[in-house]
Amino acid sequence: MALLEINNVSKFYDNHNALQNVSLSVPEGSVYGLLGPNGAGKTTLIRIINQISTLDTGTVSFDNQLLNPKHIYNIGYLPEERGLYKKQKVGDQMVYFGQLKGLSTAEAKLRTEHWLHKFDLKFWKNKKVEELSKGMQQKVQFIITVLHRPRLLILDEPFTGFDPINAEIIKNEIRTLKDNGTTILYSTHRMESVEEICDHICLLNKSKKILDGSVKALKLAHSKNLLELVYDGQLPEWIEALSHEQTEGEQYKVVFSAQGKDRSEIIKRLANEVNIWSFRELVPTIHQLFIDKVEEVNRA
Repeated sequence: MALLEINNVSKFYDNHNALQNVSLSVPEGSVYGLLGPNGAGKTTLIRIINQISTLDTGTVSFDNQLLNPKHIYNIGYLPEERGLYKKQKVGDQMVYFGQLKGLSTAEAKLRTEHWLHKFDLKFWKNKKVEELSKGMQQKVQFIITVLHRPRLLILDEPFTGFDPINAEIIKNEIRTLKDNGTTILYSTHRMESVEEICDHICLLNKSKKILDGSVKALKLAHSKNLLELVYDGQLPEWIEALSHEQTEGEQYKVVFSAQGKDRSEIIKRLANEVNIWSFRELVPTIHQLFIDKVEEVNRA
């Protein structure tokens, strides 16, 4: 079941098409990657979902209802350009934003204490935001985004400004939130973390959707039927190697095409002729899919 449905949405600014007939379906309880180069239309779509901008054509539905102002209380948004009140104390600011999202003062304070403890920020509760390092400010912004326990969490380049350790902490929190039923829309033009955390992706380029689906299905669909074998022994003559190299000791690695061949038969034959150390199908990474698809569209 989809929590968020985007149907043929378009947005125009003067003579610029920011989005052109974009449709996508975000399954409830999933991490959905909204990918694309800078200027592809990701932020425009996010602003429409957050009701910051209006659409020109199409519809947006949240939980089977047309998007309306009351849904804002069920959405959390972490923008790429962070916005904290530098002179306000950390704890007060968390409580304030929690109240804006519909929490009572008592509940906002309770949840603030929980997250300050979880992110090791209790010492900084009564400090002004400007006294915190950039990484700690990023943590505060993340906490504010999730404090009201939104059903839909929108993260726009959430790892910007984080060192590797804190980036891993946020990744783990994203996984935990998903496991607890939160639906996450993750917008990025960086592919490093997409395969780690995303179940589904949509790729935008020049305001249009050019690819979408589950990560697993897309990788398999764009596989070039290449197999990689690491072995020792004498390579059979029936293997037409595309590349062949010695790896270590007496082991070799060969890449060959499985086009038109039964994989189970291949491995049965190989098992009788060489010692198999590893055998796998080579599927493209999301990073490679991203590059290939954008280049293909740009050439058209």
